[in-house]
Amino acid sequence: MKQLRIGVLVGLFAVAGVVSWAGARLWDTVGSLPSVPVAAPIVLALIAVVLAATALSLRSRLRAQRERQPGAKGVDPMVAARAVLFGQASALVAALVAGMYGGAGVFLAMEQLDVPARRDQAIYAGASVLAAAGVVAAAFFLERVLKLPEDDDNDGNGPSAAARA
Repeated sequence: MKQLRIGVLVGLFAVAGVVSWAGARLWDTVGSLPSVPVAAPIVLALIAVVLAATALSLRSRLRAQRERQPGAKGVDPMVAARAVLFGQASALVAALVAGMYGGAGVFLAMEQLDVPARRDQAIYAGASVLAAAGVVAAAFFLERVLKLPEDDDNDGNGPSAAARA
């Protein structure tokens, strides 16, 4: 499984932000811009909390296993793989959602901040972007916790070299 790359997430955020900003401008000229749901930052924050709690739980289990504490519960490799996959998928979706709400929030901040309802929408959009950044940070933390140690094989003749071939 490949690691998350910050460049991919930033690119996804930027493209979604530009498309969302342009779409918000177009939609506002045609009719009424749809509102940013109040639940958006709440749901994103809950996902970030779940990812962080999973990372902390697995980190403590791995530490107990590494220190050979009696009664230490190991981590099933499939559970670890699913957790990493959940983190990576959450980070990709969070980058997309952050771009979408970020673009709409920038449009609202540039155009209609004097209208109280639009100001609230811009605040919800900004909170959604911050919560999505929390999801991405928690996903990177989870990935770091579950990363396998690197092989110290530099000559290319060890078991890891055979796996790469």
